[in-house]
Amino acid sequence: MRRKDSLCTEFAFTLPRGLIDAQKRAHRQGVMRLATAKDEILVQKERSVQENPAYGVLVMLSRVITRLGSLSSVSPNLLEELAVSDLAFLREFYNRVNQQGNANIPSQCPHCNTKFSVELELAEKS
Repeated sequence: MRRKDSLCTEFAFTLPRGLIDAQKRAHRQGVMRLATAKDEILVQKERSVQENPAYGVLVMLSRVITRLGSLSSVSPNLLEELAVSDLAFLREFYNRVNQQGNANIPSQCPHCNTKFSVELELAEKS
C-alpha cells in the first residue's frame, strides 16, 4: 500500500483475495482516493442507501475506488461480489486513509517499548 502521489490524495492497495470478474480473473491491485464531503452527501441521497443503510459502504467504496485491477470503474453491484475479507480490508483501508491520511498503524515493541509504525497490509494466503 503505497501512496500514489506526493499530495497523498490517492492510495494504492492490494486486496487479500481479489474481485473475481465474469471471465474468472482476479482484480487485486487498486487505487482509492480520499473521500470528500460531496461523496458523503451523495451517498446519503442514494435510494438504495435510504432503503438499506448497510448498503452505504458499497456506494461509498464505489465512489472512492478509482481503479481495481483492469477495471476503471467500480459499481456497488460489482462490490457485492467481494469476499467478506476483501470488504473488511477495504473498510479498514478507507477509514485509515480518510481519518489519518495514511495507511500506517502506530505500534510499539512490547519488549523494548520502541515506537514505530506498520503499514496496513494483510498477508497473502498461499
